[in-house]
Amino acid sequence: MQLEVRRIAAHDRERWAELFAAYVAFYETAVAEAVIEQTWQRLLAAGEGDPIGFVAVAGDDRPVGLAHLLFHRSTWSPTWYCYLEDLFVDPACRGMGAGRALIAAVYREADARGATRTYWVTQSHNAMARTLYNRVAQLVPFVQYRR
Repeated sequence: MQLEVRRIAAHDRERWAELFAAYVAFYETAVAEAVIEQTWQRLLAAGEGDPIGFVAVAGDDRPVGLAHLLFHRSTWSPTWYCYLEDLFVDPACRGMGAGRALIAAVYREADARGATRTYWVTQSHNAMARTLYNRVAQLVPFVQYRR
């Protein structure tokens, strides 16, 4: 399968919604429709502080995967950090390089903006994704806490 990664565009709305819904379902959670719509609008706006969206597309320009990233300042660095908040590839298209291509696009964007750290989190039991992550990034010993 020939893949390309590009920025999310308005005509991706329907397929993006399918992929995002599958991503949310994978993590066995729910996101309110109003928040999903707000996220979509923010992705398209691409304003200061808004998330940036990428899609991996097949030869027919149909998205098969998505990545959402956020840039933020750090108290440990004079530069920006890049947080890869969401990464998902259609299960029918896994193993074809879409995840790796999306991460590479995130790295390029982070480098272009001078970010000195790109990071993300996943669940410990997400074995398939972690196989890729172990190849393209370094696992660190931090534990996440939430309220």
